[in-house]
Order: sequence, then C-alpha cells, then structure tokens
Amino acid sequence: MNFLQIIGPVMIGPSSSHTLGAMRISKFVHKMIGEIPKYVEFYMHGSFAKTFKGHGTDRALLAGILGLKYDDERIKDSYSLARKMNLECSFITVDLGNVHPNTVRIKVQTQKGQHEIEGSSVGGGAIRIIKIDNVECELAWEYDTLMILNKDEPGALSKILSRMEANIANLFLKRINLLQATALTIIELDSPPERLDELLELPCVLECYFVPKDDFL
Repeated sequence: MNFLQIIGPVMIGPSSSHTLGAMRISKFVHKMIGEIPKYVEFYMHGSFAKTFKGHGTDRALLAGILGLKYDDERIKDSYSLARKMNLECSFITVDLGNVHPNTVRIKVQTQKGQHEIEGSSVGGGAIRIIKIDNVECELAWEYDTLMILNKDEPGALSKILSRMEANIANLFLKRINLLQATALTIIELDSPPERLDELLELPCVLECYFVPKDDFL
C-alpha cells in the first residue's frame, strides 16, 4: 500500500477522479509534446461527459495541458490562462466505447504535427494512459516513458534497445502506417535512458518523446 492509498492526494478541486486524475492525464500529454499546443480538443466520455463542468474536470484538463502544478491555485482560472497563452480549446461529449467511465481522448495540434492520447482516471488520482496515436498501451505513469516513432523495418527494435542502456519494465509496439512503413514503440523504463540523444542518430528513428516519471508520485 502506497502513501496515496493511505491518506489520499494533495490537490486542488472537489474530486480526485474528476479533477486530479483528469489533470494528470492532460499533464502527461503536456510532458510528451514538450510545449503548450496551439489547439486542443478534449473528447469527454461517460461520467466525464456528464459532470465535467460541475466537477471542474474541464478546468483541470486545461491546467494540465498548460503544465500547471497539481496544487496551483490558478487551476480555477485555467480558461483565462489558456486565452492569455493563445491556446484554443474545445470540449466534445462522445461515446468512446467499452472504456472506463472517466475517460478522455485528447487531440493536440503542435508546431510539429498532431497527436492523440486517450486516458482514464481510475480513482484517487491514479490514471491509465490506454492509447497513444492509435497504439493501445497500459501506462500508469509510474515509470519514465519513452515513445519512439521508428521505421517499420527488420532490426529496428533491436537497434533502438541496444542504444538505450536502461532496464525495461514494459514495452508496447505497433505498426501505425503500412504505406509509410512506420511503427510506434512505447517503452516504460526503471530509470531515464543514459544515451537518449544517440537514439535520434539512428537512421531507423524518426521522432522521439520522453516523459519523465510524474513528480506527483
């Protein structure tokens, strides 16, 4: 049993599931892209879709995508902060299928392109990132996480792993574009990779994103 399970999380907002958990999902996206996006769409499912305004889920999601800390008093003012930072946003209610009722799909437009991340808030501030750019995964953000867009070719994964010098906890891999011959590799690590810069030197690596373990834990 961990610290959060004993006393609960330190947070702003009325609900750990609807505010803190939601904020952690969008903050994962913020850390992944490394910037405040130009535009973001939040697709709200289930309980999130029904109560997101009353429970402040919308403000928490915006605060996370802006990179605010979990105890920041400005969370309640995240709409005005987003306007000041020229971030356009929209909230859309949808049915995402057979997923947790507290689930959101986040689509972001950045300087480099688009990304789509789907996550669920499962209670007490805990989250599960269940899909990244159409690749199914199961990330609790309890590890350092590395995402690599690589060429879909023989030997690509072994070349990537040989450069990392880090112990792997979990790995997810899926071809994402047959015509362009690309795949997305998602790796959870026990510690940050020591040779991260060298990965981009590999001809098989097209893009690389590193999300450090959440400082909330």
